[in-house]
Amino acid sequence: MKPSTEQRLDSLTVKVEELAEAQKRTEQRLDSLTVKVEELAEAQKRTEQRVEELAAAQKRTETRVEELAEAQKRTEKSLAALADEHKETRRQLGGLSATVGYTLENEAYKALPALLEQDFQIKIRGRLDRDYIPDNTGNEIEVNILGRAEQNGKEILIVGESKSQLSRNDVDTFIRKKLKRLQGVHPHLFPILVTHMVSDSKVKKYAEGKGIALYKSSQF
Repeated sequence: MKPSTEQRLDSLTVKVEELAEAQKRTEQRLDSLTVKVEELAEAQKRTEQRVEELAAAQKRTETRVEELAEAQKRTEKSLAALADEHKETRRQLGGLSATVGYTLENEAYKALPALLEQDFQIKIRGRLDRDYIPDNTGNEIEVNILGRAEQNGKEILIVGESKSQLSRNDVDTFIRKKLKRLQGVHPHLFPILVTHMVSDSKVKKYAEGKGIALYKSSQF
């Protein structure tokens, strides 16, 4: 038996309603998809902005690094210049110190013969001078004040050094670097130290306790 027209219409109405409902769901999904696409587009936009910000920050960092490198270069040049100036200053001070030392020694060469004869009955043979003399290892060392002399009929060797300001440490250095190196080769040494001033009141007694004669330039 064939369905009646009303039945077919009812069935068709149901189908149309189902299609309408499906269309509605499709439109909802499309709306949801559209929202997702817009969200993705917005996220992409934010990402691109962030990338641009990072690129700008990177550029600023590179610029800063270049500035720091240039500043470092200038600093190194300045330090090199200061080092050269310091070297020149030290050279000049060294030259000045040497000049002061030579002047003190030259004064000592003239004054010591009379002082040594007066204080120790020592007679200088020839004259005092600065010179080189072999040590007990066969090497030559420089002696600031050097000369042959006679004391109570015995030949002695005057060995001396000058120091603008003399300390106990300088006394020990003189013993270590000069006197000990000459022992055995030159048995009759008479050590002398000359100075403009001492670092403290005990230096003179300290030197004399080590068997070293000490004279200040004020005595010349």
